[in-house]
Amino acid sequence: MAALPMAAARAQEQRPNILLMMADNWAWPHCGAGGDPAVKTPAFDQLAKEGVLFTHAFSPNPSCSPARSWLLTGQETHRLGTAASLYGALSSSFPTFVSLLEAAGYFVGHAGKGWGPGRPADGGYAQNPAGKQYPTFNAFLQARPKDKPFLFWFSSRDPHVPWTEGEKYRAGIDAAKIRVPAHLPDESAVREDIRNYYAEVQNFDTDCAELVGAVDRLGELDRTMVVMTGDNGWQMPRGLAACYDLGVRVPLAIRYPKAYRAGSKQDAFVILGDLCPTFLELAGVAIPKAVTAKSLLRPARRDAVFVERERHANVRRGNLAYPVRGIRTKGFLYLRNLEPDRYPAGDPEFYWSVGEFGDVDESPSKRLTMRDSGSKYYALSFGKRPAEELYELRTDPDQTRNVAGEPRLQKAKAELAARVDQWMKDTADPRAEGRTDFWDQAPYVGPKSRQGQKKQ
Repeated sequence: MAALPMAAARAQEQRPNILLMMADNWAWPHCGAGGDPAVKTPAFDQLAKEGVLFTHAFSPNPSCSPARSWLLTGQETHRLGTAASLYGALSSSFPTFVSLLEAAGYFVGHAGKGWGPGRPADGGYAQNPAGKQYPTFNAFLQARPKDKPFLFWFSSRDPHVPWTEGEKYRAGIDAAKIRVPAHLPDESAVREDIRNYYAEVQNFDTDCAELVGAVDRLGELDRTMVVMTGDNGWQMPRGLAACYDLGVRVPLAIRYPKAYRAGSKQDAFVILGDLCPTFLELAGVAIPKAVTAKSLLRPARRDAVFVERERHANVRRGNLAYPVRGIRTKGFLYLRNLEPDRYPAGDPEFYWSVGEFGDVDESPSKRLTMRDSGSKYYALSFGKRPAEELYELRTDPDQTRNVAGEPRLQKAKAELAARVDQWMKDTADPRAEGRTDFWDQAPYVGPKSRQGQKKQ
């Protein structure tokens, strides 16, 4: 490759680096800066102290590969074909911030999971859509040409089940300080599950501190946008694969002194996909017209986020999805279950993946909740749901009391439903056009497995 002209080389040097650090299934508010008294996240808290904390950040599809597809493209997952489902192919025809930044001269790479689970080749990729994989951040930095800004995605596999990492942190987590959400029984086994999950959160936080320290030692911290977040919620009932807050609301802090005042907070709604146009604008790269997300370098204006899901794991006979569309405002969560005759957590009998009710990954808490089919906890986690759900967050922050039928809230529900209809239409959702079986018919390439415990 020919050497860059001197002026171009200087321009390359001035462009900011980007360090994206992402946990695997980390829910808000499970961080010190989020007010959780039990888990310790000094690296995240320091980024929030030196930058901005986003208190209403959402990953609107609560499933790993769809969430990462949204992040990469800045587009709603229903616009991405099969990528709206777990293990669905992400087509290389969709521009991503990784490909665009690499084309613009950035040195790009990732460590860990990157985009996934799925098969990159199914979408026409020769490697992971997150870029070339490196064993460590240090290996990436050693390979980096000196005249190039970098984009690195540290894609941890913590805190993914089984929660066996972070052993050294477990004893220091006080189970008595853990807040058990209202949809789970407050029993010692549940608290122990949460403690094990917190230990892996702390393990991830420690890894992130090491990466930030490496950038600081390079003398490039203040010209590096450092982002720390999660891809979606935790792997407990009504978390991962569910559109409630514990499935879609995530921690997010960004440090970049040129754009964010230290110690600031942003309470407006932002989404994971907003990072795509943010990175592009930061680098001076044109944002594709198809991108619907908004750059976080500009003031956030949203008063709501829209949430959705299609098929998570292959856990219903016939490979069926469980489609949901909804909206989350400061006051309400409204969900529309488009196939209410199906089980939201998967069939009660093992079909292909994980086990019974396989959209909820295996844990002692899951088994404990399943033991009494007549309990409210069982109904909330595994029971069928009506076509519409409405939760009034002022009185029900844990989203366990469906008030969709209450007369006093019919006007509010109708307004929220109309907003969902308009969003589906505006974003060319196939389900708004009557294509109701597209994702049911899409192939599922995940392995047949009953154990459901392997980190993917």
